[in-house]
Amino acid sequence: MSEENNELIPQEESHNGESITRITGMYKEWFLDYASYVILERAVPAIEDGFKPVQRRIMQSMKDLDDGRYNKVANIVGHTMQYHPHGDASISDAMVQIGQKDLLIDMQGNWGNILTGDPAAASRYIEARLSKFALDVLFNPKITDWQASYDGRRKEPINLPVKFPLLLAQGGEGIAVGLSTKILPHNFNELIDASIKHLQGKRFTIYPDFPTAGEIDISNYNDGLRGGKVRVRAKMHSPDKNSIVITEIPYSTNTSSLIDSILKANDKGKIKIKKIEDNTAAAVEIVIHLHSGISPDKTIDALYAFTNCEVSISPLGCVIEDNKPLFVGVSEMLRRSADHTVELLKKELEIQLDEVEEQWHFASLERIFIENRIYRDIEEEETWEGVISAIDKGLKPHIGHLKRAVTEEDITRLTEIRIKRISKFDIDKAQQKIDALEERIAQLKHHLANLIEFSIDYFKNLKEKYGKGKERQSEIKTFDDINAAKVVMRNTKLYVNRAEGFIGTALKRDEYVTDCADIDDIIVFTKAGIMMVTKVDSKTFIGKDIIHVAVFKKKDKRTIYNMIYRDGKSGPSYVKRFAVTSVTRDREYEMTNGNKGSVVHYFTANPNGEAEVVSINLRQQGSIKKLKWDLDFSDILIKGRSSKGNQVTKYNIKRVELKEEGVSTLKPRKIWFDETVQRLNVDERGELLGEFRGEDRLLIISQKGLVKTIIPEVTARFEDDMIVLEKWEPKKPISAIYFHPEKELYYVKRFLVENEEREETFLPELNGAYLEVVTTDYRPVAELVFNKPRGKEQPPNEHIDIEEFIAVKGIGAQGNQLTKSKVKQINWLDPLPYEPEETTPADEVEVNDETIVASDEVATTDDNTEKPVDKNDEPNPDIDDSGQASLF
Repeated sequence: MSEENNELIPQEESHNGESITRITGMYKEWFLDYASYVILERAVPAIEDGFKPVQRRIMQSMKDLDDGRYNKVANIVGHTMQYHPHGDASISDAMVQIGQKDLLIDMQGNWGNILTGDPAAASRYIEARLSKFALDVLFNPKITDWQASYDGRRKEPINLPVKFPLLLAQGGEGIAVGLSTKILPHNFNELIDASIKHLQGKRFTIYPDFPTAGEIDISNYNDGLRGGKVRVRAKMHSPDKNSIVITEIPYSTNTSSLIDSILKANDKGKIKIKKIEDNTAAAVEIVIHLHSGISPDKTIDALYAFTNCEVSISPLGCVIEDNKPLFVGVSEMLRRSADHTVELLKKELEIQLDEVEEQWHFASLERIFIENRIYRDIEEEETWEGVISAIDKGLKPHIGHLKRAVTEEDITRLTEIRIKRISKFDIDKAQQKIDALEERIAQLKHHLANLIEFSIDYFKNLKEKYGKGKERQSEIKTFDDINAAKVVMRNTKLYVNRAEGFIGTALKRDEYVTDCADIDDIIVFTKAGIMMVTKVDSKTFIGKDIIHVAVFKKKDKRTIYNMIYRDGKSGPSYVKRFAVTSVTRDREYEMTNGNKGSVVHYFTANPNGEAEVVSINLRQQGSIKKLKWDLDFSDILIKGRSSKGNQVTKYNIKRVELKEEGVSTLKPRKIWFDETVQRLNVDERGELLGEFRGEDRLLIISQKGLVKTIIPEVTARFEDDMIVLEKWEPKKPISAIYFHPEKELYYVKRFLVENEEREETFLPELNGAYLEVVTTDYRPVAELVFNKPRGKEQPPNEHIDIEEFIAVKGIGAQGNQLTKSKVKQINWLDPLPYEPEETTPADEVEVNDETIVASDEVATTDDNTEKPVDKNDEPNPDIDDSGQASLF
């Protein structure tokens, strides 16, 4: 035995009378064997047929037992154990998983529920048989390669001749030793269409489709390779302001696990719900009841952010090819599957051609043998060799047209023809059979010569036979990114001890500041001009003499801080305005010049950039002539937080008093609507809806005839049937044309939104009433296209000035009959000119990243003279290029 082989055998040594066994060789070799076995024989599917070994053996066992009737699953499991060297539990679990994919197995009994997570009944209580699709696609013993089973008693297929991208249709998941695989399921019909495109030489793209439906974002799918990601969301809607209904769930979850995640988020205070009901039966229905005053739109975003209503799935395409792992994308898997299908179809056609040609050959021999009465030549022969020779001699004059030589086996078959068949032989029928075989041979040769077209027809036939009811279930969308800090519920209270310099949620005896969430950051300013942003905690020391505490909003360009401070112990005082958009957490920032002894005289935080007027009071010293004057913060430009500011005075300030509340100095915010994700934003994505102030609202009209106005918040959600979304002008009438089902005529109405806080319908509550067209133009013009009467000329189109046709009435009014004629189509034309009333805009101070000074932008100096605003101070780097800050 070699030394290498000796290493594999445990070596025993004696040491102080004790036996020591070394297993170095065992671990070195046997662990690698074990890892290879798990990868090849247990966890990873083969690329040829898409099956793991246990799945392949289940399919083969079902084929062995197939007689068209259902078999007990326990019986199938027992039969599979002839091929599979493992326990019955692993086989039955694998079979249930195949069955729940509803493609290869025709099930009977309780096979569990992928929606609720309920398990299948015991294998002795449920039955199964192969589906028609499986019988058509999976099996053909003539082109199957076989190998001995684990005990050598039976033959099992190495791979089944699957003529379909089964692995992509069913998906596959497994964890081996050192690697794993996760191939997501795809849509049946889309896989067939992609296979056809590949065979036609066209480009294709395939995306996952999950049996649990839901919404998916495949922007980072990466063709199913490592590093890709698919975001999956539950589909939900809010039927009213106090409830949310989930109708579809994400793949990899079920209603039980989803509800558990929602309850956990509620317990942690991330969301706030009243109760939850699971009404799931054949379809998912989870009803979430909300407390009054809780926003459904914000709760939906919170459900996506903090629960399993949104999950991220990372695919990893790994398959077995030639007994080795292969990392490959789903597009390449489909190409290989389609090419493999073509090769299998070619083998089947070649085998069929050989069989049909063999049938033609023997049918021709049989006709020659009987028609020429060659059977009489053997009457005088006494030996078998003589019989063979006589028949061979009798055939020779007639076999010139045959496609191959006549063998002794052919002659033997001729001798086996019964006398009864010879006596009833019909030459015409025999010729018809030969002609039919020749047609079949020509057809098979045509298919082989046009193999790609034949393969395409094969896929089309599969789609026609089995594609019905297999439409896409998961809706492909582009998801918006949800900011968790904006949708989390305020589940705790923040307190401050200003004198001692502590903030936290545990300081319940101290001053209450605000409600906050445990994921929030808190911004704090002290009397010494120190700013810090820190995470919410039970108790955190910031610094003594805290003057301002609030929840910090990252990238908040609208909150402007107004501040007057003294530089050092006896230096001059300065005024500054700044925003804080981004900082490093737990780092101290100097809002003054950083000199020791600096102190803040005055400080305010203004959510919309308000600029107040304050009175500066100086201490009496020396020959100061004026001890008091007013300072208007609107004269001070907004700059960076590290700017020094403008000098107010070089003398000591006694106090600063608020004289007049300020108004916003920021421009109205511009809001866009991104149709891709159906959300509002301030990042210039999509269509600009307009500039909005605090009291402005959005007008929404749906195809169902519902109208409402909302405050434009980025958390707002919109229905798919929304047809109008624009800035609401209260005095601008809405014109709608609808069909009245009882009178079978079109009516027109004009109305204003009467209740901005409530959703209302403007269609009559009649079955069959529907909205034809709607517009918010001041002076709309409608074009009526009439039906052509039988035997008459087409009536000319009619134009109607809606403003003259009908006055503005209440939202519940029926309106006026548009016409008595039968209308084919209604179109809006260009509206008539209209000049709205001019309104005087509010004073605005634009926030620029360049310190442009207007002629009236001055600051008061210490000697009561006017001084231009300092242009050398650092501009605010946190204000955007347009100069406009945002509410979001």
